[in-house]
Amino acid sequence: MSEIVDLGLMNLTSPMILCFALGVAAALAKSDLHVPETLGRGMSIYLMLAIGFKGGHAVITGDAGVGEVVPALLVAILLSFLMPPIAYAALRAFARIDRIDAGAIAAHYGSVSVVTFVTAVQFLEIQGIPFEGYLVAMMALMETPAIISGLILARAGGASGAGARAASDGGAGGVGGRLGLSGELLREIFLNASVVLLIGGFLIGSASGARGMDAVAPLVRDLFNGVLCLFLLDMGLLAARRLSGAGALDWRLVVFALVMPPVGALFGLGAAAALGLSLGGAALLAVLAASASYIAVPAAMRLALPEANPGIYVTLSLVITFPFNVLVGIPLYFACARLVGFA
Repeated sequence: MSEIVDLGLMNLTSPMILCFALGVAAALAKSDLHVPETLGRGMSIYLMLAIGFKGGHAVITGDAGVGEVVPALLVAILLSFLMPPIAYAALRAFARIDRIDAGAIAAHYGSVSVVTFVTAVQFLEIQGIPFEGYLVAMMALMETPAIISGLILARAGGASGAGARAASDGGAGGVGGRLGLSGELLREIFLNASVVLLIGGFLIGSASGARGMDAVAPLVRDLFNGVLCLFLLDMGLLAARRLSGAGALDWRLVVFALVMPPVGALFGLGAAAALGLSLGGAALLAVLAASASYIAVPAAMRLALPEANPGIYVTLSLVITFPFNVLVGIPLYFACARLVGFA
C-alpha cells in the first residue's frame, strides 16, 4: 500500500500532472487563461507523431520478433472489441440507461486515450522502466474495434428514429447499413487523425531506424516533456470547463466512470500475462485497457449515433475517467503490475 502511495505522490508532483492541475484550478476559478485552438491541435499532432515515431524506432532497434509482435496486435484488437460488452452490461444493469446511450458510452471505454498513454509513457521513462515499443502499434489498433463493438451493441435491437435515418442516408446496405456504417463513418474510423499519425509515425520510425532517430532526436525527445506540459494544461482547462457546463450527472454513471477503469486494467494485466510482457509493457497495456477515448470515438458517435447524448459520453470519458487515470490510475496500475509479479 505504501508503494502505491509513494508512486501516486511522485506522479502528482511531476511537472506534467501539476500543469494539468493548474489548468483545472484556473478554469474552476474562472480565469481568462486559454490555449488557442490552433496551438492545441498543433500539440496534438506533435505528440501523436512523436510517440508513434519513438515506438517504431523501439521496435526496429529492439529484440522483438514477428512471433511477439503479431500475437500482441491480435490481442489488442480482441481486447478492444470485448471491453465494450462488459461496459454495456454494467451500464444497462447498474446505471439503467437506454440501449443507444449505453452502446455509445461502451464504445468509449473499449477504445483508448492517447494522452493517457503518453502520460503513462512519461511516468515510466522518469523511473527508467523500459517497455515494448510495439505497445504504440497496439494502441493505434485499439481505437477502431471498440467503435464497431459499441455500434453492434447499440443497434442490437434494431435502429430507430434518427439512427435509422442516419443509417439509411449513409447508403450502406446489409449489416453495415443497420449499424450505421456509412462510407463517411468508415472514413472517420480508419482515417481519423490519431490513427494516421500514430501508425504513420510508427512506420516512419521503423523505416528510418537509429539514423532517423539521431536526425530528429531534438524534436522527438528533447521537446516532448515540455510540449506535454502545455498540452495537459490545455486538457485541464477543457476538463474543468466541460464539468462546469455539464450539469448534474446521475451518481450511478459517475460510479461507473470511476470503477470501469480499474476493471479494464485487470483485463489488460491478464492480456499482458498471456503475452509475457515486461513490467513496463504490462503497466502500459493496463493503462490502455483502463482508458476511455474522448477524441476519435465522440467524432464517430456523432456520425453513427446522432441520437446518443454527447453530454453524457464526453463528460464521463473526459471529465471523470481521464483525470482519474492521469492522477490516480497510472501509478495504481503500475503498482498492481509489479505486485502480481511482472518484472
